[in-house]
Parts: sequence; structure tokens; C-alpha cells
Amino acid sequence: MSTGTGADSAPGHISTTPTAACTAAPAGKGSMFSSLRIRNYRLFATGQVVSNTGTWMQRIAQDWLVLSLTGSASAVGITIALQFLPMLMFGLYGGVLADRLPKRQLLLATQSAMGLTGIALAVLTLAGHVQVWHVYVAAFAIGLVTVVDNPARQTFVSEMVGKDQVANAVSLNSANFQSARLVGPAVAGVLITAVGSGWAFLLNGLSFAAPIAGLLLMRTHELHPVEPRPRAKGQLREGLRYVAGRPELIWPIVLVGFIGTFGFNFPIWLSAYVSDVFHGDAGTYGLFNTLIAAGSLVGALLAARRGQSRLRVLVAAAVLFSVLLLVTAFAPGFWLFAALLVPIGIFGLTVNVTANSSVQMATDPEMRGRVMALFMMVFTGGTPLGAPLLGWITDTYGARIGMASGAVISLAASVAIAVVLARVGNLRLRVNRHGLTFVPAVPPRRELVTVA
Repeated sequence: MSTGTGADSAPGHISTTPTAACTAAPAGKGSMFSSLRIRNYRLFATGQVVSNTGTWMQRIAQDWLVLSLTGSASAVGITIALQFLPMLMFGLYGGVLADRLPKRQLLLATQSAMGLTGIALAVLTLAGHVQVWHVYVAAFAIGLVTVVDNPARQTFVSEMVGKDQVANAVSLNSANFQSARLVGPAVAGVLITAVGSGWAFLLNGLSFAAPIAGLLLMRTHELHPVEPRPRAKGQLREGLRYVAGRPELIWPIVLVGFIGTFGFNFPIWLSAYVSDVFHGDAGTYGLFNTLIAAGSLVGALLAARRGQSRLRVLVAAAVLFSVLLLVTAFAPGFWLFAALLVPIGIFGLTVNVTANSSVQMATDPEMRGRVMALFMMVFTGGTPLGAPLLGWITDTYGARIGMASGAVISLAASVAIAVVLARVGNLRLRVNRHGLTFVPAVPPRRELVTVA
């Protein structure tokens, strides 16, 4: 599971093996669902699709309840910020805990806590006693649990499937999440209309029984466990130094940080397009979100079939995502705008999955919890920072300028990081009949980026 031993895996060393840092083993290539042959992962994936559907139901019901209680869109924004804020504040500490504690037992605790939070909110809502501050507290509580749950869940994947199937399993996890994104909001809409938000909260709370059962039914002797790190001083600083000394880690994390902070602000942009540009309604907003989710699902399945995670794929997907975002910002007609949301979903998801799996594969197992905590903190923790800025630009200058601003920042970051990785990997850009490609500038003895 390690990317190297001795000097090859020491911080600050660039791998001499072309595939070590940038690719997963090709065993899974061509088999889209190869990870599902592993019983433990099948149990995990089945439980996750149930709880993810419940999570999407709660997200819709939570926002609708806050809007119903306050009549304020700003209150909805506060709820979202409270849910993401703990990751920004404490994300790295969650990674330290994920490295110190057994992942399976840790996930049993976090999944149980999330289920209880949903049930508590359901009881308050169904009893007619819910107030907006209850929702705020529940959102912040879920955010706190996510601080530990996210790195534990991300790193537990490699313990279930082994090194050769990490890229495939990460892709299927994303496909799982996007499938739930297609179903959960629709079910929540029906429940809210028919019986109220409380039942959506209750079903979400009960849905966590599925992943808990899956974790309990796993065959522990078939896992690939990583020995937990003993408690020691300086483990947080150790993780930061580890990432800072490895270009194959720090630059993908920086890239997803820019994309996540400035390129993934679709709730702001789509709602502005619906109300100010196309003069639609809630159904139009739902259509736009469904198209992005459908594209994301396709992107996850294609990544699973590819079975490899190369940094050149990450950079190319980031550039294409940014260019598509810029083109879509000035799309003149409704249906052209809607159609472009599908490839935006495909390439946006490709950026996320490729960065996730390549970072995991380039990280030594004993450091993986802290590295993935930093990855998730940068990717999702930037939302409370980027959203207010781009929201202000959108309100002041319009939806098209707002989306274009996010696209330009994302594109500039993607191109800059492509240049940095090319220089670190001793590569140069070549134009040929296949298009643009990076090739070695000189016969390299040590290279970072796999270009074959």
C-alpha cells in the first residue's frame, strides 16, 4: 500500500518510478465495477448508497425548513456555512484522529452520531417544537462529525480493496454519491409536499442503519489494515511537512482548492440564472441541478473504467472544466446553457476523483489520514470563503459575470499548476497530430508526471 520505502518515500523526494506517484496499478483498467468483487467493499457501497440518499433528502428538507421558518435566503446560507465551517477550522485534527484510531471502529461511531442527529431533528420537527437555532446546531454538529468521518471514510477504502483497486473504488464512491444526488432530492420533494420535512429527517436518521450494518458484517481478516499511529507530539506539523515536501501531493491539493473554492459555486450561479436570466421557477432550478448530477455520475463511471489516476488527466480535466464554465457563462440560449451543464458535471467530477485517488496512491499509509484531511479541508473548506465573494460579484454584476469570474480564476490556477508540474517533471509541451501533449525535455532519470 505504500508508494515506496526508505528514501523513495521520504518527504521531499520525487519518485524515480514514473507510476509510483501518479498512477494506480492498472489491474482494474477496463473493468468499471471491479472493486465490487470484494465482499467488504460491496457491503460498504450498499450501505453508503442508502445513507447518501438520506443525506441528500436531509439537505433539501433542512434548507426548506429554514426558509419556511425565517423566509430568509440568508438564513439558508448561514445553515450551509455552519455545516462547512468545522471542516475549515478543525479538518487537519480529524486527519490526526483518523491516523491514530482504527478506521472501522471510528466509522461506526461517526455514522451512529450522524444518524442520531437526524433522528433528533426529526423528533423536534414532528413534535412542532423546532426552531431555526435547532437546525443551526444540527448543521454544525453534522459538520463536526464530518471532520472525523471524511478522512476515516476516504482512507478506509484502501483498507477494504487494497492498493490495486483504490482508483476504481474512489470512482465508484463518487458514482454512488451522485446516484444518491439524483434520487434523494426527488424523494425529499415528495415527502415535504405530502407529509412535511420531519419525515425526511427521520428517514435520513434511520438510513444510517445500512452503513452501520455493513461495517459490522465485514470480514475483518480480509481487510488490509494500517497500524494506527500512537499518540505523539507534532503529528499535525508532521503531516503538513510531509505534504509540503512532495510536489505530487501539494500541487493536486492546491489545484482542487482553487476549483472547489471558485469553480464549484453552482447554488449561487444557477439560482441567479433561473431568477434573473431565464426567469424560471423551482422546477428549472431542479432541472439544472439534475443535469450537473447526471454529468457527474457519467464522469465517475468513466473514471472507474479508466482505472488509473494520472496527474496529466487531472490538469486536463481542470482546464476543460474551467473553459466549459466560461463558455457556459455566456451561453445565449436556455437549452444550450442546460446542455453544457452535463459536460461541466463530467469534468468537474473527473477533477475531484482523479485528485483524490492520485493523492491517496502517492501517500504512505501511515500518513494517509492527515493528507486526506488536508485534501478535504482545502476542497470543501474553501466554500465559506469563495461563496460570499462570488455571491457578491453575482449580485453586483449579474449571473454571467459571476460565473465567468469563477471560471477565469479556476482556469488561471489550472494553467499555472500545469506549468509547475511540467517543470518539476522535466517536461515540455509538444504539438502533434494528436493535439497538445507533455513529453520529456531530455531523457529523464527522475520524473514526476507519467505521460505514456
